[in-house]
Order: sequence, then structure tokens, then C-alpha cells
Amino acid sequence: MAGYGQGSRQKANDEKGHDIRSTNILAARAVADAVRTSLGPKGMDKMIQDAKGEVIISNDGATILAQMKLMHPTAKMMAELSKAQDVEAGDGTTSVVVIAGGLLGAAEKLLAKGIHPQTITEAFLMAAEKAEEVLAEMSIPVDLGDRDQLLQAAMTSLNSKVVSQNADILAPIAVDAVLKVIDPLTATNVDLNDIKIVKKIGGTTDDCELVDGLVLSQRIAKAAGGPRRVENAKVGLIQFCLSAPKTDMESNIQVRDYSHMDRLLREERTIVAKIVKQIAKTGCNVLLVQKSILRDATTDLSLDFCAKAKILVVRDIERDDIEFISKMLGLEPIASLDHFTAEKLAPVGLVCEDFMGGEGSIIRFTGLKPSPITGGCCSVLVRASNVLLLDETERSIHDALCVVRSLVKKKALIPGGAAPEMEMSCKLAQWARTIGGINAVCIETYAEALELVPYTLAENAGMQPVEIVTQLRAAHMKGEKYAGINVKKGSITDMYAEKVVQPLLVSVSSIKMATETVRMILKIDDIVICR
Repeated sequence: MAGYGQGSRQKANDEKGHDIRSTNILAARAVADAVRTSLGPKGMDKMIQDAKGEVIISNDGATILAQMKLMHPTAKMMAELSKAQDVEAGDGTTSVVVIAGGLLGAAEKLLAKGIHPQTITEAFLMAAEKAEEVLAEMSIPVDLGDRDQLLQAAMTSLNSKVVSQNADILAPIAVDAVLKVIDPLTATNVDLNDIKIVKKIGGTTDDCELVDGLVLSQRIAKAAGGPRRVENAKVGLIQFCLSAPKTDMESNIQVRDYSHMDRLLREERTIVAKIVKQIAKTGCNVLLVQKSILRDATTDLSLDFCAKAKILVVRDIERDDIEFISKMLGLEPIASLDHFTAEKLAPVGLVCEDFMGGEGSIIRFTGLKPSPITGGCCSVLVRASNVLLLDETERSIHDALCVVRSLVKKKALIPGGAAPEMEMSCKLAQWARTIGGINAVCIETYAEALELVPYTLAENAGMQPVEIVTQLRAAHMKGEKYAGINVKKGSITDMYAEKVVQPLLVSVSSIKMATETVRMILKIDDIVICR
């Protein structure tokens, strides 16, 4: 333990802290090793089965860790780390956990040498700040008007997914969807709630499309034979029910003869007819009805009246979709019949039902009038042949959207293929030699740990990892800072020339978050369990 100066020597009686730290590092590294094999374009996929027997197939780090049943608190921190990366950047969820696992391995070596955890955490923080500078130096600025640059970044993200063979179809969808909802000249962020992803089973991934308008997966109510297609529609969105009111208290009505029964039904018809008449009077010919829990949102009687009034009815609009639909169509949701006026309706060119083969149908709203409210909203229709692929396609499109959002937030690109990690590793090792002291030892070990990413990338692609990493290190030492691992050719090439790029934000946030998590784990010296 001696040899590193009095101030940094670990106390001999701190055995309990040492044991706790070792256990924590072991638990966190076990989680990192579980997802390590799914890193990169040649990474393996994981099949996850939950308690109900439902299956998910994915190689997205955040999805895998969110489904894992983790008991150890430090292992849960790794899952939270991946989740945080997913929220911040949307991509790099596997690599952030792999980097954290590598840094914990480095910290374990330093602890074994007798260096105090506080010294290690301080040195790691310095290294992370320097690493961010290195990343900024090797980045290339992005112009949001240059669609090709955005496409390259989205393609790189999709190439490591299960649906990589369809990347050339899905990447343009993601890029065009984001460009539709923002102003490229002034935007600093993207609200992904403005892009609605609608899943419909059937067809293949090639059938995915960006819809210029609104798509709903609900069905048109056709029990009473109402219209199925309406041109020059006036759309209304209601949050009240098209049925006779119920009493506030639970009560039973006893009907003893036919005249009472007749009167009851007549009264119900009058109430429903009055509601439908008032709706039809405003010129509304497409009615969207919010889902109701307490009573029927529509009845056969109200649908019959609507059909006679030539009103197309769409039932069971989810509460979560109300905000998006009102923003997209530029209308207001109406909570009571008294407020149902012509001004609150939205003009739409065409509303029609589109049949999707044997798997049901969707409703398309096209020819929307641009308005200040609809500033930018669009729908993406996702198709796939089975549920597992459908869910994975949705997650992949979401990741590609997040990559484009990262470029909007921080307008810079860096090469992929583990080039940034190796560049950081080489530059940090050179910088450590100029510092001296214990910090230099810690920063050198930090730099070595970053080499785990290129090592894993080569290993997952079936190459000789030691040989490839040595070649990559040599290339970076010569000053080829864009050199990375080309897993398709099995060699070291210039990543910019290969068009393998990723947003700067993804790498910066993964280094920052992985270092923060590792520092937090190293500072824990006891676990107190409360009953």
C-alpha cells in the first residue's frame, strides 16, 4: 500500500469500506458485462421474457436494462444510468454502460494499489473534463439545412439495430419527421411528442411511411351504416358522451307498464336527438369521441342519429392523444354541448378509412390547413410482420429521431466506429504524462479503460480484438484522429469517408454520465439497510 504519499494511503482499518466497494463494483460490472455483447452493428440481440410470458427482442441497452429485475442497489444505478442517457441523447445507451463498467474495472486496479477513493474520483473528474475538450476538437459543425449530414447520423444509429437492413427506408422518415416539426434556422430542441408513431401489424418494414397528416389506429363506428369517407370535412373533438345522462347516485327505476317504458325510451331518444341535432347544426361532419369509463361514450341510438345526419364518428380516442390531435388539426377539445360551436371545428381536406389487408384499418386525415397551432406535427406509420419486430421497429425509429434531436441540440458531428474513444484515450495518456503525481496514474488508467469500447466493438464483430485495437491506437498516435473500426471490411478506415458519424452530444453525455456514476459508486463505503 505504501509508495503513494501519506495523504492518499487507504486507512488499514477501513476493511469494511473496501469490501462494500468491491461488492458494488462487482454488481455494476456484472450488469455492464450483460449488455456488452450487444454493442455495435454486429452486436447480439437479447430475448427478454417477463413474468407474464411476454417476449421482447432488442439490442437497445436502455430497453434491456429497463426490463431486467435487478436486486442490488448499485446494479440499479447502472440501469438508471442507461435510462438517463436515453432521455438526454436517445442513443449510446449500451456504450454508456460499457464505459462505466470499464471505468469501474480501472478504479478497482487503483484501489488495489492503495490509492484513496477520493483521489481517484477527483482524477476521474479532471479526465472527463479533458475528454470533453478532446471530443469538441475532433467534431465537425452541422448545418441543419444539410439533409445528407442528418441522414448519415440517423443511418449510423439504425445500423446497430435489429432492423438495420431497412435503415435506408427508416432514416429518411426520421430526418424528414424532425425537419417537419422544427424551423432549422432557429430550433434548439425538438419536442418528440409532436411526432406520433402509429403501429399497425401486417405488411413489412418496407411499408413504414411518414404521413403528411394525421393517422389514427381507431376504427370508424359503422354499426348504423354512417359515412366512411368525408371530403371537405369539419372535424369536432368532444369529451362528453353521446348517450342519455345517468343519475349521480346509484338508483333503480321500476317500470310497471308499457306506457312508462315507452315514455322512458321516448325521453332518451329526445335527449340524444337534441345532442346530435345541435352538433349537426354547426356543420360538423366528422366527430371524434373521447373514451369514457363511467358510461357509454356512444350508444347504438346516437350512432343511428349520427348516420342519418351524415356524421362520421370515431370512438375511443385515448385521453393521452387528445393534446396531439388538437394541436395537429388545430381544434379545441369540447367538454360540454353548450360550447360546441362552429368556430371550434377544424377544416380537413379528406377523412377516410384505409384498409390494411387482414389486420384491420387506419383512419387518415389529409389536406390539413396549416395554422399557427399546428406549427409542426406529423405521424409516422410503422408496419411489420409480427409484434416483436413491430415494437423493435418503433424503438429504432425513436432512437433515430433522438439522434436527429441531439444534432438540433448540439450542432456537431463526430466519427463513429470507436474513433472518439480511442482519440480520447491517446490524448488523455499524453496529457497524464505532463501532470505527474498520483493524478497522472489515475488518468492513465482512465485512458486505458476507454479502450474497452473499441475492444468490445472488434470482439462482437468477430475480429482479433488485440490486433485491431493495437492498429487503431497506432493510427491515432500518427495523428489520424478520424480512424475507426470498420466492422464491415474488418479493418481500420477513415470513419468520415465511410459516412459513419454520430452526434457530439451522444458521446459527451455518455462520458459525463458514466464518470458521474462511477464517482458516485466509489464514494460509497457502507450500505445501511432499513427495515
